Amino acid sequence: MAAVFPLIEVKTSPPRDGRSEGASQLDVVGWYQAEEEGTSPTLGMPRARQSSSQASGQKPTTAATSQEQDSDSDEPSGSQSQNAGGKLIVAAIDRKVSEVVQYILIMEQKKVPVKRKDIIKQVVREYKARYSEVIKRATQVFSQVFGMELVEIDTKTHAYILINKMERAPGDSMDWGDATPKMGLLLVILSIIFMKGNSVKDSLLWHTLKKLRVDPSERHPEFGDVKKLITEEFVKQKYLEYTRVLHADPPEYEFHWGARAAHETTKMKVLEFVAKMHSEKDPKTWAAQYKEAQMEASASQRS
Repeated sequence: MAAVFPLIEVKTSPPRDGRSEGASQLDVVGWYQAEEEGTSPTLGMPRARQSSSQASGQKPTTAATSQEQDSDSDEPSGSQSQNAGGKLIVAAIDRKVSEVVQYILIMEQKKVPVKRKDIIKQVVREYKARYSEVIKRATQVFSQVFGMELVEIDTKTHAYILINKMERAPGDSMDWGDATPKMGLLLVILSIIFMKGNSVKDSLLWHTLKKLRVDPSERHPEFGDVKKLITEEFVKQKYLEYTRVLHADPPEYEFHWGARAAHETTKMKVLEFVAKMHSEKDPKTWAAQYKEAQMEASASQRS
């Protein structure tokens, strides 16, 4: 899908206030923290300064030079070692936050939920114990920098998706440029499911789509393998759930709304879509569905 996200870059800053030229500005993560704290954070640690006598290899000859050498000794005190170690850990966590943000952005282009185990395995790694801190800060970055919300849609597998919060009306986020035709088909499927009581058997869905000249048994010029798109891609992306009907013999399967669909659109939006497909009828024409959509909207406002 042709989603485009801004690149996150690490840029080298000119030396200021005696800082080392090797110190570099944090990327997006550091930027938003700096905006909050009024500082300009750096990834690198300033290098220890050397006296001219050390650089030239000459031995100190005065008491002042001797004291300077002692202060710049390669044997730091315990407190200095702790401070240096603490700063290194902070810098490492900063990098992990940045890497997690970039990893999720890349995965989001595929519209596939990102699982916690994959974030830990692919990015966080040895800082697994600091995962909660890293994901919390990454969530803040998405909200404050990108205008997006990182939502956990599955508490069992801890799977996350991104929801775009900028320049969209509530419940109207299902539009991704070149992917619009597929999203149009998805909206049709979601509307069929909702109008049929929030579940529909696959046989009925295939029959309905055939009436719309989208035959799941034939390759479509726009959608390709329609059945694979619906039962695999949309399901993997969590727009749909495709489950076996209990105690059905022979086996039957049915569709439900998936977790991503519930986050990215609303029943009222879908009902308005249905109304438009029926010559701009009033959504209240479908009394039961309209009441259900109103209840969902009220519950959403309370939460």
